[in-house]
Amino acid sequence: MALDLTLVGKESEPVSHTYTSKDAILYALGVGAKKAELDYLYEGRGPKVLPSFAVVPMFEPMFERVAKTGGDLAMVVHGGQSVKLHKPFASGGTVTTTAKIRAIYDMRRFANVLVDTTTRDEKGELLAETTASIIFRGEGGFDGDPPPKEPKVAEVPKDREPDFRIEEATSPEQALLYRLSGDPNPLHADPVFAEKVGFTQGPILHGLCTYGHMVRHVVNGACGGDGAKVLAFDAQFRKPVWPGDTLVTAGWEVSPGLYALKVTVKERDESVLTNAWARVAK
Repeated sequence: MALDLTLVGKESEPVSHTYTSKDAILYALGVGAKKAELDYLYEGRGPKVLPSFAVVPMFEPMFERVAKTGGDLAMVVHGGQSVKLHKPFASGGTVTTTAKIRAIYDMRRFANVLVDTTTRDEKGELLAETTASIIFRGEGGFDGDPPPKEPKVAEVPKDREPDFRIEEATSPEQALLYRLSGDPNPLHADPVFAEKVGFTQGPILHGLCTYGHMVRHVVNGACGGDGAKVLAFDAQFRKPVWPGDTLVTAGWEVSPGLYALKVTVKERDESVLTNAWARVAK
């Protein structure tokens, strides 16, 4: 079924998302937080909220826009994600998010749907802006425009070691835990469904879960554990990750506060997040 191109530029109705400290803690556990990161896991210390939590209230309105395109949702994969934070999320409350499809690009075999969102707090103050790149496999070839070439924000230096490197194994249950934060796609839970859509090794880890691990590693490797210092981050999802894989995030400070990032799976020495970067307050 051809995608509905008339949705481009049309904004969704505002979607409210109420969360508690338990939800913030569950998200942190879903992206691998350990007891050494107690500020994000214990209500006695707030808890603080990881900056990548911004993708949680984003998800429902973003997916509503994607679903309205009429494409086969079983063939959807997350191609990339960017987040810009305007202030940290509170440990609980109600936020409101609107979503708008910026463009639908023709990638020959695939279609790329870009969805922008804005999230505001109860006072109406801007918390976060996000852009999701959603890939519909098999929906290309509609004589649309290809994605524009965009300059890289930060490139990994080839001549020096990273300023930080964090290696961390995901658990075999990582996707089952992460899906409780709002992405129930059976691709991440059901072996039969995963095989049916081409993943014969079984359910894959959510791209946003790998993304959350990357942001946590920036918090710990570049910000001394203070997530409030993280201002923006971006990555493209290149290869699947399976629960149980070991993620390795390396970061190079290429200008003051700007880190080029590389995320690989240790067992296969594969880059799984590319064109990745984070900007932090100094």
